Amino acid sequence: MSRSEQKVQTRQRILEAAGRVFRKSGFGGVGVDGLAKEAGVTSGAFYVHFDSKADAFRESVKHGMADLRGGVLYFQTEHGRVWWPEFVRFYLSAKRTCDLSEGCTLQSMPAEVARSDQASRAVFETALRDVAQAVVDGPVSPSAPRDIESACAALATLVGAVTLARAVDSEAFASQIAAATENTLLGAQPGTPSRARARKPSPD
Repeated sequence: MSRSEQKVQTRQRILEAAGRVFRKSGFGGVGVDGLAKEAGVTSGAFYVHFDSKADAFRESVKHGMADLRGGVLYFQTEHGRVWWPEFVRFYLSAKRTCDLSEGCTLQSMPAEVARSDQASRAVFETALRDVAQAVVDGPVSPSAPRDIESACAALATLVGAVTLARAVDSEAFASQIAAATENTLLGAQPGTPSRARARKPSPD
């Protein structure tokens, strides 16, 4: 492997580690030393790739949002006409229950971005518009948004539901939040229970 390839790989490793830490601990919850340790590099190596913690934060937001856009495109390719219902159900299940460090940047980072600098907010806005456009440009799918405004509203609904569900103590209540959101975004079919609905505890 060439030195340039090693440099690219190291930068990517730092970026992925920074994303995990920022999603779980927030911008103020970690310093450069902590980011470097998570990536398995020295603090000096960190500064070879990023000018500051704020620089790494900005890039990790951009990277995380690009991952979300890639996920939207994946669902469109894999599921065709039913891609939107499958995406909504995935988001309300997997992205609600995974460790916060592996969660979605769109759900975990906006509050941090809002408190950050103008450059970070500009990066986030551009990335959000790209994700919304990817939703709009996808195959025709039941209940899928067909304009940017509707796509942003749907994404905001998903993010809000996951945020609330993560914050409550009761798993049954969290599942109810997810199920209600699924029904809101996809339309409830009479007599058809939501996949995200909480299971009733067994009598034993």
